[in-house]
Amino acid sequence: MMKILLILDPLDSLKIHKDSSIAIMREAAARGHPLFVCEPHDVLMQQGKVTAKATAFTFANGANWYALDDPAESNLADFDVVLNRKDPPFDSEYLYLTYLLEQAANQGARVLNAPAAVRGWNEKLSVAKFPQFAPPFLVTSRYAEILDFLAVHHDIVVKPLDGMGGNGVFHLTEDSPNKSAILETVTHHEKRTIMAQRYLPEIKTGDKRILVIDGEPLPYALARIPKAGELRGNLAAGGTGVAQPLSVRDWEIAKAVGSTLKAQGLFLVGLDVIGDHLTEINVTSPTCMVEIAAQTDCNPAARFVDALEGIGD
Repeated sequence: MMKILLILDPLDSLKIHKDSSIAIMREAAARGHPLFVCEPHDVLMQQGKVTAKATAFTFANGANWYALDDPAESNLADFDVVLNRKDPPFDSEYLYLTYLLEQAANQGARVLNAPAAVRGWNEKLSVAKFPQFAPPFLVTSRYAEILDFLAVHHDIVVKPLDGMGGNGVFHLTEDSPNKSAILETVTHHEKRTIMAQRYLPEIKTGDKRILVIDGEPLPYALARIPKAGELRGNLAAGGTGVAQPLSVRDWEIAKAVGSTLKAQGLFLVGLDVIGDHLTEINVTSPTCMVEIAAQTDCNPAARFVDALEGIGD
């Protein structure tokens, strides 16, 4: 039996029918593992000691789908595992949380994903660690460099480095009539660094999410297919999720990246692959477990809890 603490966004903000954190919690509860929850602001440090005001959590029936006990302050090392499932954006508050959790890990807590790795693996920039799989890309805040990149590749996407769910992603071609306005918006008038990537037309058949658990990829990806007239396949942007077996190229990418992720303490990661290219490495709170489970014989939440129990042996 493992005592599990999950650091989450507010419970009432979670979509109970599709949230991967809830799927993990249901699987763990079904196996008898005690669950505790808190929000990031419940984690604190006094005189170097990291604690959390954590609340025992149980599932309930009806509109009030959960029940909570009174919060109690506990050392993070008193839990068998601490799962940080806070969603982006990776802002200053998220950064501070990783520092607190890293200190907790130094005091004996098992924190997943490893806080220093979460801090060091920006979800957009980390594709640079695997240039053999990444599409051509540019990181800058300057209009001139972006326009030069566009002139070379003719068709690009631009996106912020700290977003999620497709927020702030724009498609640019040389014929786009509003290039200047888009660049002003996405770079905050050259004050925010962004990523530009060569547009991959394979997005029309899906932005594939590949889940990697403890270094091992699941055999199915969720291809998130954009709705008509939309660039982004993200489910949060209205995309449709279709589960499909990993291709030979998907396996090649996931196996190569997975071994590095495991060595870094990145226990659960979502790789985004468009066509044959790795476009993002999601290390904060990867999703798509529920959709894959509903369409295949693979239960990602069960695989995740199996792996958790394995590291607890």
